[in-house]
Amino acid sequence: VSMRLPRHLAVTLAVLLLATPPALAHAFLLRASPAVGSTIRTPPSELTLRFSEGVEPSFSTVQVIGPGDQRFDIGDPRVDERERTVLRMSLKPLTQGVYTVTWRAVSVDTHVTTGDFKFTVAP
Repeated sequence: VSMRLPRHLAVTLAVLLLATPPALAHAFLLRASPAVGSTIRTPPSELTLRFSEGVEPSFSTVQVIGPGDQRFDIGDPRVDERERTVLRMSLKPLTQGVYTVTWRAVSVDTHVTTGDFKFTVAP
């Protein structure tokens, strides 16, 4: 009888461990350039987003909406060749005003995260 209990516990433990899904990571925004909520004087030609995990550029999107509700992104998201956690987007020439960046990142493990933030171009 004493042998059955430990074996039963071992089987139960094994089933519980196998039934537990593995912890999978998501690509969360760590920082951006221009920075979240920042006011800049020199408009950049590129937006840079740094995530906590590698991202898939084919499935990730970035939109930059500025004055007059115009889009200022070129629509060419690309991952940095040396750092798969960095997503870059070319920008049209920015004018003075507030810009809203809306992003959707698909991590290399296929999890989706989304977010948005603003930055301002001042004279």
